[in-house]
Formats: sequence, structure tokens, C-alpha cells
Amino acid sequence: MIVSQTPFRISFVGGGTDFEDFYRRYPGRVLSTSIDKYIYVAVNKKFDDRIRISYSKTENVKDVEEIEHLIVKAVLRELGIKKGVEIVSIGDIPGKGTGLGSSSSFTVGLLKSLYSYLGESILPGALAEKAAEIEIKKVGAPIGKQDHYAAAFGGLNQITFNPDGTVNVEPIYLTPKIKQEFQRHLLMFYTGIQRSSTPILSEQKVNIEEKVEDLKKLSNLVPIFRKAIEKGNFKEAGELLHQNWLIKKRLSSKISNSLIEQMYNKAIQAKAWGGKILGAGGGGFLLVIASPENHLAVKRALKNYQLVSFRFTESGSKIILRN
Repeated sequence: MIVSQTPFRISFVGGGTDFEDFYRRYPGRVLSTSIDKYIYVAVNKKFDDRIRISYSKTENVKDVEEIEHLIVKAVLRELGIKKGVEIVSIGDIPGKGTGLGSSSSFTVGLLKSLYSYLGESILPGALAEKAAEIEIKKVGAPIGKQDHYAAAFGGLNQITFNPDGTVNVEPIYLTPKIKQEFQRHLLMFYTGIQRSSTPILSEQKVNIEEKVEDLKKLSNLVPIFRKAIEKGNFKEAGELLHQNWLIKKRLSSKISNSLIEQMYNKAIQAKAWGGKILGAGGGGFLLVIASPENHLAVKRALKNYQLVSFRFTESGSKIILRN
């Protein structure tokens, strides 16, 4: 049996600039971190020639082409695995529509496990690129590439998507004290809404041509946000996150809604410096930056929503069991 552990991620600024239709004309940039919430993908040889897949539902089929799960089907096709395998996935948080990059983490983790199952190794860059190719090109998901790189590499990074198609992953090394303080300033609340990101991202993708200037602004916020956290200026980081959120909402009419606006405004009124809905928008998790002395006020303002604790992590997708 092979088991991979792949982190989910939090993206702070630059989301949306990782679409190929944008970064082919202007460098896309995102700043994100992996967190201690994971998806585990177990792969084992099946005693018969069937294929069994267990996720939120269970499939037991004779042939790859019968598989309903589009990512699993595409990955097995890509790797030439036709029969006799069992795949099980388990996540620390809801696996769909939460804005933590879960589908991409699953794709990365599935590939990591299956390459190991086949006796092969793969480097993080190749793993991220293969996962992105499968989700975007083979499955046809209207998404960018940032989540695949965040899951494969892990850690706190600035990721740049260049017009020539290359990707640079630059680790951000904060001093232990600043890193601890950065985490102390963050709060994450679950909106209670799980949504499909596809309609939001499809609209966002269609709008790229007319939103190029907004996307450039989002990309250009990344190095400024990076400098702010490197200096330990979390008030500035919060204000930049607020700017990012105001611009991001212009990319699609579905990114925010009345509930999200109500949550966000309550946080700001409780003296949070800024925040954003993670991922595509429309639901999932609200991330807030506030002075620790105002955390109690923010928590009280958002008392009807689940507070979810998390920590930054350093590792990307890895094999944790092989026997």
C-alpha cells in the first residue's frame, strides 16, 4: 500500500493571475502557503482486475472508461493503469468548494501515490505541471495553476507564472519570530457555504480580456505584500489584503454575495485590517488579518461562524506510507 499526504493551501494575494490567458501577456504572481490541513490518497493493488475508488462515493468498475470521477479517470489514462487497483481518499476538511485548493491537492496527491505505486519518483515541479495539465487540459477545468504548485512544493512561496510558460517558485524565508507573529495575526472562519468553483471561474476566465488591468494590479500587489510580511508590517499586509479583495470582486459577479459581504463588514467593523474569501469565492473560508488584541472582537462579531485553526507547513506532497 502507498499513502500520500498533500497539503491544502491559503492564497493571500494575486489569485486569478495564474490563468494562462492572462500570464501569456503579463507575468502572473501569487503568494501562498501550505497549511496543516491535508488530503490523504491511498493506493493498493486489488486482488481482482477491477478498479475500486472511494471518495465521497464509491465506484467499483471493470474498466477505466467506466469511472465517473473525471480526475481519477484522466490520471489512470495518463499513467497507463488499466485495472487491478484500489484508490481511497480522505481529507481533513470538506473536499469540495471550500477555497483551499482541494481538487488540485487531490490531483497532486493521486499522482504522487500512483507514481510511487509504479516504482517511479517525480520532482515537485514536474508533479505540479503534470497535475495542472491533467486538470486544465484533460479534464477541462476552468482553473489556473497556482494550487498545483502550492500543493507540490509546500511552504510559503511567491509563485510567478511567466509569459513563456515557465514557473518560478521562490520560497519566502521569514525569521522565526516574524513567521510566528504573522500566523498570530490570522483568523479563518468557515462561511458554511460549499459551492462549485466552476461557474465562478468560468465567468472569471471569460472576463480576462476586459479585466486585464485589474489582474495586473493583483499581480503587482504580490511583491509589495511580500515586503510587508518580511518586515513584519502586518497592518500594511492587512490593508493590502483588503485592496486585493476589492479588486478581486470585480473579476466576477459571483465572487461575493450578501452573506460574505455581511461577514467581511462585521470583521472590518471589529477592527480587522483586511481579509478575503479564499479560493474562487462564493463561499468556503474567510481569512482575516487583525491585531491579536482585536481577535476577541472579531471572533465575537463572527460568533455564528466556525473558527478554524491552522498552522503554516513546510512540506509539499509526500509519501508517508509504503509497504
